[in-house]
Amino acid sequence: MKALPAALSGDGVFRCLVGGVVKKIYDWFCKAEVAVCGVGFILLVVLVFASAILRFLRISMSWNIDLAMLMLAWTSFLGADIAWRSGQLIGIDIVTRYFPKKIQEAVLITVYAIILCVTVVICIYGARLVWVERLRTYQSIPVPYSLVSLSLVVATFSMSISTVGKIRDCIRHFARKEA
Repeated sequence: MKALPAALSGDGVFRCLVGGVVKKIYDWFCKAEVAVCGVGFILLVVLVFASAILRFLRISMSWNIDLAMLMLAWTSFLGADIAWRSGQLIGIDIVTRYFPKKIQEAVLITVYAIILCVTVVICIYGARLVWVERLRTYQSIPVPYSLVSLSLVVATFSMSISTVGKIRDCIRHFARKEA
């Protein structure tokens, strides 16, 4: 499917909702998400690099790998959400580019609706998984496994919000083109 214009990349998710308060909260959340993802990625690289050097020196730090896996989960899921919101994910329009514009628009909104359903389902079942894994901890560090599952819940919740905004922006964009 063809990528939407920059105006529809998801940045306008809350443009018209409840004035500027919700938009400010959403913008703050997006900035915090980018910051957490960036810090997590840097920490992940440092942990893996330090682990490699320490293993070369025959020093074992098992907690290093567990913490690196925790950072990997958070950075990958938050990074996927950031890419989705900013329209940086790959889109394949090999088949749909030959369809008439009306069908292309319908397919795009249908795909977004499917993505919304999937992210909501993942968010719901992920929240259940967080609850189930709240007592289970890593072997080497006293951190619950639910922190890993929580990364999925946070990312899919944010993706759901971004997808609702994309659907709304698509409908507005297509309505303006017809008017």
